[in-house]
Amino acid sequence: MSRPTALTAQPYQHPSAWRAVDLRDRSDWKLFLTQDQNRELKQALAQARARGAEIPALSQDDFPLPTLGPVLAALRLELMQGRGFCLIRGLDIAGLAASDSALIYWGIGRHLGEPMAQNAQGDVLGHITDLGVDFHADPNVRGYQTRLRLPFHNDLGDIVGLMCLQTAKRGGLSRLVSSAAIYNAVLERRPDLMDVMTGPWYLDRRGENPPHKKPYYIGAFFEHVGERLFCRYNRTYVETGQRFDEVPRLTARQIEALDFIDTLCYDPDLQLEMALEPGDMQFVNNYSVLHSRTTYEDWPEKERRRYLLRLWLNTGLVTEMPPSWMDHHSDWDTWKLDPRPPIFDLSMRRAELAH
Repeated sequence: MSRPTALTAQPYQHPSAWRAVDLRDRSDWKLFLTQDQNRELKQALAQARARGAEIPALSQDDFPLPTLGPVLAALRLELMQGRGFCLIRGLDIAGLAASDSALIYWGIGRHLGEPMAQNAQGDVLGHITDLGVDFHADPNVRGYQTRLRLPFHNDLGDIVGLMCLQTAKRGGLSRLVSSAAIYNAVLERRPDLMDVMTGPWYLDRRGENPPHKKPYYIGAFFEHVGERLFCRYNRTYVETGQRFDEVPRLTARQIEALDFIDTLCYDPDLQLEMALEPGDMQFVNNYSVLHSRTTYEDWPEKERRRYLLRLWLNTGLVTEMPPSWMDHHSDWDTWKLDPRPPIFDLSMRRAELAH
């Protein structure tokens, strides 16, 4: 498979190559749940509870959504073939236990795809909350376990989803940027860097490599398969990958490329910022959208601290991807062998500092 070059690459003409400046005053990227849809979700929750269906075994059939289901089916196509992100707003979770909110979120996720294990511990439902650690100081810590700013990046799977249960006292805003738009901006402004961005980069597996694999993986920032553009970016993992002696040292042009992508990620014309409120759910295509989060200040009371849930989903709609993506996705084959039910006692999370 040939890589795009400054001479041959063409702009990616696709709905996923959006700019924030064109979307801020529009609401078509938001799905507002109605009272009837809220009732349907609560009925599905009650049915699942009555049948003893729990995470991770609960399937789409265990969570019937007669009227909302077709809406989610259309959203699934929009996420994978259209703009690449959506905010679902209006779910009433007041008075619900975290486990009940999670079951509703899982049920919605099952209508969008198959949940993936998110780490070597087999967690299929991630808990996004501050565990009092620092991913800058410990290369095996993951950013979502902290309250620090998360640089723009993408995750494994077709879709990454977040559900907000509790907000921080201050900060913690969600940020999105179209990596497809970044690809186009590179072609327009710095085509001389495209050969670097489509060349090999070494990314840290952060201590979660299966026994038969190296502690890092290799891939390009931009790769094509057929007409689909795949975009990968995680500067933190590129830089911590330098801790391995066998990994080539970053060149001056690579550092220049990293700096330029960072500049584009924080370009106000490209970056879309939103505050997630309790009950909000955000779903993002990992191949065409990068996500980030601002630093936050939490509440002193433990029961009020910022708390989000995360899903990684495979939709089955992407049948071919670059070999480097397939290599990293295959880590999931090991992780999913023993899926772990969600742990809602966050004191246990802090004690084990699980990834």
